[in-house]
Amino acid sequence: MKSKFLSLVTILALSGIASAEDGWISMFNGKDLSGWKSNVTTEEKPEEKAKSFVVENGEIKVQGGRAHMFFVGEDGNAKFKNFEFKAKVKTTPGSNSGIYIHTGFEEKGWPSKGYECQVNATHKDVKKTGGLYAVKDVLNNAPNKDGEWFDYGIKVDGKKITISINGKVTTEWTEPEDWDPSKALKNMDGRKLSEGTIAIQGHDPVSVVYYKDLFIKPLP
Repeated sequence: MKSKFLSLVTILALSGIASAEDGWISMFNGKDLSGWKSNVTTEEKPEEKAKSFVVENGEIKVQGGRAHMFFVGEDGNAKFKNFEFKAKVKTTPGSNSGIYIHTGFEEKGWPSKGYECQVNATHKDVKKTGGLYAVKDVLNNAPNKDGEWFDYGIKVDGKKITISINGKVTTEWTEPEDWDPSKALKNMDGRKLSEGTIAIQGHDPVSVVYYKDLFIKPLP
């Protein structure tokens, strides 16, 4: 397992997308969206918004409507199983977003694969920042405030998912061996651990959320 871990870090470091320091891989260069792929607006997909993700002042600004941007890496096929992820996030009043894990690129719609880690301080949805959406939620009281940068951490180790905000654990959940999301959840059949990438969510036309300093560290 160690050799595979070192190989992945080395490949991503040499790709120009990321550099590795103590195993952490930078996912965002602060200049453009190299290594990311967003679903975009077409006549067949008018609900997806092509310009939901822009880079301003070294930050990813998420705005304009529903869309999802997936980390694909240099070769377009970035995948992670066990990992730690960290980023700095800032919400604005009434805004909603999310960070998907173990997911994969889809041209339209809400990602059907993997779990969503919620980002929401004051949007009307009662499911708030730091929860595992619809699985183990943080309800009503968010651990972050609009207009302030906060640290978002996610760890997947085997069947266990841990979410932390500003270093404080907000959600710990272990996927049961007999987990069947088609029975446990409504219209979320793909909520299951496997492997996959990270995606950032653009939620609706009025939501504006910022991301920066995105890093991921593969684990054995």
